[in-house]
Amino acid sequence: MKWLDEALSAGQATIAAHPARIAVLDAIRADRTGPVSVRLLQLSRADDAFVRREVMDLLSSAGATHPWPDAAEAALARLTDPDEEVRRRAAHLVVHAGSNEVALRALGELTEPVVRTALAEWLRGSVAHLQDDSLASVRFLARLETLSVAPPPQWLSLDRALLADAPEASHHLDGVGWRWGRVLYGLGRERHVYALVTRLLCDPATRDIGAELAREACHDWRAAPVELLPLLVRHCGRGISSAMAKALTTASLSEAAMHTHGALVAEVPFTPYPRARRPSGSPTPSYDSTTAAAILQAKPVDTGRLHRAPEIFGALLDAGPLTFRQAAQLYNLTFKRPGRVQALCAPLWLRHAGPTAVPRVLALMTPHLGDYGIGDYYSEGLARMGRHAIPALPSLTALIDRRTRLPVNDSTRDGETMLDESLLAAAINARRAILADAAS
Repeated sequence: MKWLDEALSAGQATIAAHPARIAVLDAIRADRTGPVSVRLLQLSRADDAFVRREVMDLLSSAGATHPWPDAAEAALARLTDPDEEVRRRAAHLVVHAGSNEVALRALGELTEPVVRTALAEWLRGSVAHLQDDSLASVRFLARLETLSVAPPPQWLSLDRALLADAPEASHHLDGVGWRWGRVLYGLGRERHVYALVTRLLCDPATRDIGAELAREACHDWRAAPVELLPLLVRHCGRGISSAMAKALTTASLSEAAMHTHGALVAEVPFTPYPRARRPSGSPTPSYDSTTAAAILQAKPVDTGRLHRAPEIFGALLDAGPLTFRQAAQLYNLTFKRPGRVQALCAPLWLRHAGPTAVPRVLALMTPHLGDYGIGDYYSEGLARMGRHAIPALPSLTALIDRRTRLPVNDSTRDGETMLDESLLAAAINARRAILADAAS
């Protein structure tokens, strides 16, 4: 097992997609009593704390889907490890490789705050009964779990208890504010969040918790940045904490908030979120009907892509009706598959087919307005359709009037918020263009 020892010492066994990691996990999944598994369990007692951390991670990865009593037993022995990070990772492994009963028993027997907090965090709903625990972080987690399923009459009393525990809980529990925010979002308590942020920001002892909660609110609700940005600026103080700087960065993603409070933010030092821009590419070429026809003639009829489709077909449509072959190409580009090309070509098909095609074209476009990968292209397509897109206004307005962020997927919460803001801006611009064309 020399290769395994060396991979652990070098940190290779926990690098995603590294051959050593793949080999270890494949061996464990094939046989939990085999030599690799046995050696890994032995190394949970290695002298080097780094190796012990790596072992806890690997055992957690290999035992995430099915109970593994041997791994849980090794993790139980490490709950009193001298290294704090080993204890945290061991707590995760105890819960996921063992049973809730074993983890709860350990939580009741141990006194060390870090490991007790970690166990409570991973036990989730199983700690709801521990609201009178001696450790504030455990009580906080227990009350959050209770709040997540509590009826409205119990909310305010739980809020008061959470407020009382929050400052002390933050000594052992990271992300008190965002954890609280996720539960409040799940309950749809937008106005309550703003009131809690106001109260938390006013107290220096809970200011960072308030900033965390404010940031989570900005990730969840579109109106939150407008509501909370002035409060964040007011309480940021001379030395801006990391939590406050992050909250300001997130709040500043909102175009509405910056339009309303831009002057306030201009005097506060924080790092703005990098605004992604579409690549401009080469200058847009100019096509005449002859050049455009030659380009299409070189393409198959069932082409699925066409660079500069608006300019090419625009030149042909300006000159007169499309040929049967050109119309077939435009049809395939418009109706073959969802995506940027479809969004660009749908207005062109409307020019070719006439107003009778409006219902079909809009039925094609409106379902994709909230798609975080291509939705802004569809909004731009509706904008180009002008008054013909009036029947799409209810879909655009529904997207614009959402109080919560659209469900999108990005590597960071700020990135997801930025995607929602981009979709929102595109929808607003489309509605404005449609109404302006209708009024002209």
